[in-house]
Amino acid sequence: MRIGEFAARAGVTPRIVRHYEDQSLLCPARTSTGYREFTLADLDTVARIRLMIDAGLNTAAIRAYLDCVATGSDGPVVQMCPNLRRAVDAVGERLDRKVRQVEETRSGLDRLTDAAR
Repeated sequence: MRIGEFAARAGVTPRIVRHYEDQSLLCPARTSTGYREFTLADLDTVARIRLMIDAGLNTAAIRAYLDCVATGSDGPVVQMCPNLRRAVDAVGERLDRKVRQVEETRSGLDRLTDAAR
């Protein structure tokens, strides 16, 4: 499928698709006339990229992840990549801190509303 249809099916803009290609996160095949030709597997890749971006991973970490992934009969399988584990652990720690901050904020709001009753 071409970039417009692909972007629509992936839920992103063609500009985002081009950005992912510029960052070496996507490597679509090209037709003899130079058009990008995307596959269903590329849709799965974009879904994983979006998930990792939403989790806070930068493009370098995402590229490392994609370089460490092999597709087996049961889907994507992550092979051993030392830098990937550190990047994912760092994001997990950052998310844990954010969760604690949100819980503390919620607790403070609850105390305020309880005091106002």
